[in-house]
Amino acid sequence: MEFDVVIVGGSFAGLSAAMQLVRGRRRVLVVDAAKPRNRFAHASHGFLGQDGRPPAMIRQTGIDQLQRYPGFELRQDEVLSAEPLDKGFSVALASGDRVTGARLILAGGVKDSLPEVAGLTERWGQSVAHCPYCHGFEMGGGPLGILLTNKVGLHQALLLPDWGPTTLFLTEGMDLDDAERARLVNRGVAVETTAVVELVGEESALSAARLADGRLTPIVGLFVQPKTSLFGTLAGDLGLELEDGPTGAFIRVDQMAQTSRPGVFAAGDAASVMHNATLASGSGVRAASGAHFSLIHAEAEGEPRLCARA
Repeated sequence: MEFDVVIVGGSFAGLSAAMQLVRGRRRVLVVDAAKPRNRFAHASHGFLGQDGRPPAMIRQTGIDQLQRYPGFELRQDEVLSAEPLDKGFSVALASGDRVTGARLILAGGVKDSLPEVAGLTERWGQSVAHCPYCHGFEMGGGPLGILLTNKVGLHQALLLPDWGPTTLFLTEGMDLDDAERARLVNRGVAVETTAVVELVGEESALSAARLADGRLTPIVGLFVQPKTSLFGTLAGDLGLELEDGPTGAFIRVDQMAQTSRPGVFAAGDAASVMHNATLASGSGVRAASGAHFSLIHAEAEGEPRLCARA
């Protein structure tokens, strides 16, 4: 067996998992396609000790620290498939290589499908974001907007006035009942029923939302709830149970991040209904603990250790 654990995905969740395992003197391979969800953001916020640092810099610092450990290996590649073996898993890579691991951790994250509004995509991760805790403070003080594409966005609409004057923009098919409108009024949220057709501002900055009737509503930041889908096909290929989340399906895991298939664990945005850097990192630690305990218990029951101590 080449590795104790193969980790699919090398952003905050995957690298946090790797750190726990290599410190446990296990042999770990991280396979990363270098397409992190946070690559559009200039800075990560709300992550203790890392506030304001670019996500790419945080990731590189993590890799530099991991490379001090003899059990760590990183490959920039993409996992195409994974097949169960009698003991462990065989993993096929886009490069044509095939590796084996006693356990798998899926930390490949999710892909975002953004609302179709002119000027929105090019501002994603800058003046358009999905998490007030990650970006609200930097946008705060000026007028903010939220584009309501599902009812979960109402929770964000109630949050946003803590960062600035807030307008809730309804999209096609969305409506509010009397109780929802009353709660928004109590929080000082204005409701706009005319559709947003374009975002206006210099380069990646945002100054206003243009409405279908030509009016401009001043905003310096817009929050949206993108639809999400799991990155890659591994969850389906391995027959993992999924749960329906407010923005898309995610992998069902137990308290130790074990999926419905023994030996496969999941972490990060792919295995959570809540998405942010701190939660992703913490879930990576939990998945690593689950995978490590699984190896230890198997060995305690008499299975031979499959990899030499790193």
